[in-house]
Amino acid sequence: MAKCDEGYLCEVCGREVAEITESDLYLRYVVGMLDPEVLHTTPERHLRCNPNLAQFIVTDEFSAVHVDSDFDKRKLDPEFVKQRESLITRGWQRLQELQGQDLAITEYPLPEVREKLSQ
Repeated sequence: MAKCDEGYLCEVCGREVAEITESDLYLRYVVGMLDPEVLHTTPERHLRCNPNLAQFIVTDEFSAVHVDSDFDKRKLDPEFVKQRESLITRGWQRLQELQGQDLAITEYPLPEVREKLSQ
């Protein structure tokens, strides 16, 4: 994470979001859920402090998150869940790739998101 990207505090728990790999903000940016123009003004959260999004990360490297509300993915349309799991998991994997890299922030998003942003 670049120096300017360090020190964001989680709006839920108040603790520092020290690594890009635990950033809800950057995950949403990488998958195209957050416009780059508002990246610097949008509150930060740890991934686990946003369980409604984190529940869609499906990989052995990330401990499953369960939601006990109407937003529990087990209560949602299976096709939507499948698509969301694919996108959010790929986004989380992209965050792992970004750790320690010196890339321009415009290079962070998934390829299809970068393509869409360049149009």
